[in-house]
Amino acid sequence: MENWDDMRVFLAVARAEGLSGAAPLLKMDPSTLGRRIARLERSVGAALFVKSPQGYALTDLGERMMARAAEAEVHLTQARDEGQGDTAALTGQIRIGAPDGAANFLLPQVCATIQRKNPHLEVQILALPRVVNLSRREADMAITVSPPAAGRLTVQKITDYQLHLAMRTNALPLHSLDDLRTRQIVGYIPDMIFDKELDYLGEIDAARVQMASNSVAVQLQMIRQSGVGIVHDFALPFAPELQMVLTDEVALTRSFYLVRHTSDRRSDRLARFATALRQGMQDEVQRLERTARLTARPPI
Repeated sequence: MENWDDMRVFLAVARAEGLSGAAPLLKMDPSTLGRRIARLERSVGAALFVKSPQGYALTDLGERMMARAAEAEVHLTQARDEGQGDTAALTGQIRIGAPDGAANFLLPQVCATIQRKNPHLEVQILALPRVVNLSRREADMAITVSPPAAGRLTVQKITDYQLHLAMRTNALPLHSLDDLRTRQIVGYIPDMIFDKELDYLGEIDAARVQMASNSVAVQLQMIRQSGVGIVHDFALPFAPELQMVLTDEVALTRSFYLVRHTSDRRSDRLARFATALRQGMQDEVQRLERTARLTARPPI
């Protein structure tokens, strides 16, 4: 093993579980990455991955090596942060993992504002319909809808947000929850709900959904076509043809949390970014929810 760049390639392939996923992150083509991994394995003298058409899975040695390499990566980042000083503009790459509701309707605006103030900062948004694995360093920090119960993690509440039933403004009116039995319900694919806070069916006494997706952004598009479903209030300004319905019967409150690896607490760069991210998300949720209320039609 000749230099840290070998470890950077190894970590990227391990986290992406393949060459194709790691290639754009490293700005290298998959064939070059394959040669780099083969060279690293020759240097180590053992296989680090089990390679198959489905991707690259770590061997036992690869798992142990990844844990050490990720730890070294943290220390290198902290050393770079020390060199930047407390007042320097943020630089380098920061990746945020988030559920797709936050990733689609909040983070683009918030991160663009932060990046404009820090032009040498590269921000990546990892939108996943599951909890981001910080232990494997899939991201530098993650936004969740439930605080994690285990792991060496630091958790900060970001903000509460509201959700209501919504449907097209030109649809037949709903007078009670009983009317939902005659409507097409849009929601999550039941066996792909990755957090209990996202299980909304019980809130509307619905036994099943007729149109489903693991993505709230796709669900919003489904509701824009037909049907009725639970929608984030902060998403409604992006779908002006929708309106809240049965607001007295269904009004949900959920929360976003910012989760970071405990070992990152000494990183001034990540701490300053986290502060800006939390404040930006609070402001953006308030702005969009206020817009949704101001433009809402009388509930039906």
